[in-house]
Amino acid sequence: MSTRPSGQDRPADPAAPARDGAADRVLSTAPLQSDSTQAVTRTFEQRFPGIHVDAVRVTPMTGIYEVQVGMDLLYTDAQVDYVLQGSMIDAHARRDLTAERLEALQQVAFGSLPLDHAIKQVKGTGARKVALFEDPNCGYCKQLHRTLEDVDNVTVYTFLFPILTPDSATRSRNIWCAADPAKAWKAWMLDGQEPAKAECDTPIQDNLALGRKLNVQGTPALFFADGTRVNGALPLEALKKKLDALGQEPAPAG
Repeated sequence: MSTRPSGQDRPADPAAPARDGAADRVLSTAPLQSDSTQAVTRTFEQRFPGIHVDAVRVTPMTGIYEVQVGMDLLYTDAQVDYVLQGSMIDAHARRDLTAERLEALQQVAFGSLPLDHAIKQVKGTGARKVALFEDPNCGYCKQLHRTLEDVDNVTVYTFLFPILTPDSATRSRNIWCAADPAKAWKAWMLDGQEPAKAECDTPIQDNLALGRKLNVQGTPALFFADGTRVNGALPLEALKKKLDALGQEPAPAG
């Protein structure tokens, strides 16, 4: 199953379960809606009651199918007599096909994110864009914001994602409802300045639902304009390199 990324805070009991060769050895990019894959789906769910199969795909290994359950990948035969967990390696090209699949599954179209539910901070031209899922009590998030102080020409969208401590939701609400949420967020994350009590309608429950949908299990989680994501705080040079590689505005959704 998935392992905890470094540089990321996670709740003690996360709700969610936890990636060059010849073209004929590449895993298919979508579920193959055939009789065989549908049969594997039915049989798998019968063998494991309560487990929902999100997708079944053929693999380059004859007679073996990839079974997607949430963000986990398993492998099985056509009769689901045996189930394997681990990495499928293309021995000729030395490629980890499982890792490639998981990376593709985690990509998110930046334009599809509800950015009006996020705190927006613009530095310089704001040309590069990154969306963060953060808990106000996340130490690694605070470390990331100290790193961002040395990054220019970036727009940062923070989705408040209170999952770590009982007062995370209260502090998130106070920050969102402040007269200047971006200022209140920065004051808390960089200087430890407690936000004043405030109440209003917030998007926090929507953010939590979105995070579950995107399989965000810890904070910070970073989503870049090219659709890629990183779980955990990046060091300065790695963050600059990633942002420098973006190069263009994200395409709108739809």
